Amino acid sequence: MLLFTRRPGRRLAWTAAAVASVAALSLSACSGSDPAGANGGSGSAITVFNGATGTITENFNPFSPTALQPTLGVIFESLYWYNLASESEPTPMLATGHEWNEDGTELTITTREGVKWNDGEPFSAADVAFTFNLVNETPELNTTGLAATAEATDENTVVLSFAEQSFMQEPEILGNRGIVPEHIWKDVADPVTEVNSNPVGTGAFKVKSFSAQSYALEKNADYWEEGKPAIDEVRYISLETADAASAALTAGQVDWMSAFLPGLEQLLKDQEDLAYVNTPALTTSIYTCSNAELGCEGPQTDVAVRQAIYHAIDRTQLNNLAGGGFAGEGSPTLLLPERDAKWIVDPEHKVAPQTADTATANQILDAAGWTLGADGIRVKDGQKLALTIQTVTGWSDYISLNDAMRQQLKEVGIDLTPTQLSWNEWNANQTGGTFQLSLDSIGLYASPNPYYPYNQRYHSDNTTPVGESAISGNFARYSNPVVDAAVRAAGSTNDEAEQLAQYAIVQEQIVNDLPYIPIYINSTLTEFNTSRAEGWPTNDDKYAFAASWKAWDNGIILKTITPVTK
Repeated sequence: MLLFTRRPGRRLAWTAAAVASVAALSLSACSGSDPAGANGGSGSAITVFNGATGTITENFNPFSPTALQPTLGVIFESLYWYNLASESEPTPMLATGHEWNEDGTELTITTREGVKWNDGEPFSAADVAFTFNLVNETPELNTTGLAATAEATDENTVVLSFAEQSFMQEPEILGNRGIVPEHIWKDVADPVTEVNSNPVGTGAFKVKSFSAQSYALEKNADYWEEGKPAIDEVRYISLETADAASAALTAGQVDWMSAFLPGLEQLLKDQEDLAYVNTPALTTSIYTCSNAELGCEGPQTDVAVRQAIYHAIDRTQLNNLAGGGFAGEGSPTLLLPERDAKWIVDPEHKVAPQTADTATANQILDAAGWTLGADGIRVKDGQKLALTIQTVTGWSDYISLNDAMRQQLKEVGIDLTPTQLSWNEWNANQTGGTFQLSLDSIGLYASPNPYYPYNQRYHSDNTTPVGESAISGNFARYSNPVVDAAVRAAGSTNDEAEQLAQYAIVQEQIVNDLPYIPIYINSTLTEFNTSRAEGWPTNDDKYAFAASWKAWDNGIILKTITPVTK
């Protein structure tokens, strides 16, 4: 599967199967031992494959949902960086401090001194104020719902003012907005359509050359962090087809890529220059169209059916069959059991059951009036317990999941029929609510705080009746006034103890209702060639989210790695 920007302005990510079909990539832009001729034979250079196939379209506009991946984090920087691979405090980038007023209506930010744009002009708080005012004044750019005006009160201080309490906008403001130079962007005629061919940013690298097959970034010699970056050049390549990834990696033609490669450990066994890291972060889940009152149709609108599915699937078997054994244990709270442990209130809800509990599943269905028919399929009020689950053609790991779950659920009298659709049809069904079950992944929000998944996936404000597009994220059409009130209460305070009390309420409801049924934390496998550069993230040191397609984190990794000296 190819690289997708799943929802404009939300996140850049491969869904679980997005990496699966990159099982072998045939190189169009690489040849010989020099990685794509990355540096003309001199200096230190690495080659990155981040999922681009075919023709590359030039776009370095940091406001655009289709900007080329290194735009955010490598060329343009945010005020802070949030490491979603582990529990940690935000890292100061273009800001060195921030403080809210008591009622959460003003956010004062102190900007870093001594920073220059890569054209030599000084960076200041005025650039930060300009960026946020441009977003506020241009609805097409405002993908995060920012409702603030900004004022630079001196060269290193900017104040954002909100009409209402806005503590929970903090991660989007500080960590998910590329700051642009006022002296350039004040003259941009249309910031929505601007391609920004010669991007002026504060990041560790700047654009050196561009073509439809590859593009190169070179180090920013005036970068504000002393001694970084150490790598001279980074080349991003496009590949023509999806049929030789492992060959490209083992041939030394790619230094950094993210792909699910079957038999990865065996593949790397005799390759001393190759390494990998696994950063599970996306919860592969069964989305259910759960709400009959909003037009959902089918047995899955019965909470007992959703509960039975939750208990009847054998997650260990599914991991071995479809996850290559690399998947992590998921949680019915939709949080990451390790990283987010402090936010999971009930220890019994930390992880979903890893083996099938058919006795519990049968008991739930019996109590709900679903009786076993002569053909082994349950029935209630003349309706068979027959469900259709959709996934995308070519998403091989998800197809394997559906095939295995079909057999597992048959054991408790549920008839599951998998279907494969084009991505466009699958996506239209999911956003429009014209599905019963759908396989997708959940994760990578603005910060690890549960407010972000709970607000997006469960709050009534973020859903619509079937037939209307629920682009805000509550595709399950879930509506629960108890959850709505708790999510809003958590979002109105920055007191973690109070937030935790509200999340306890949310978790009690959603673990029972299960509009999204977790399977496992999907593996995010990233591979490195260590012969030219070292200092990559490891399984023991996940200093950043390592995926080659991950915005923001790429800037941290590229300024951390160092050339191998021979």
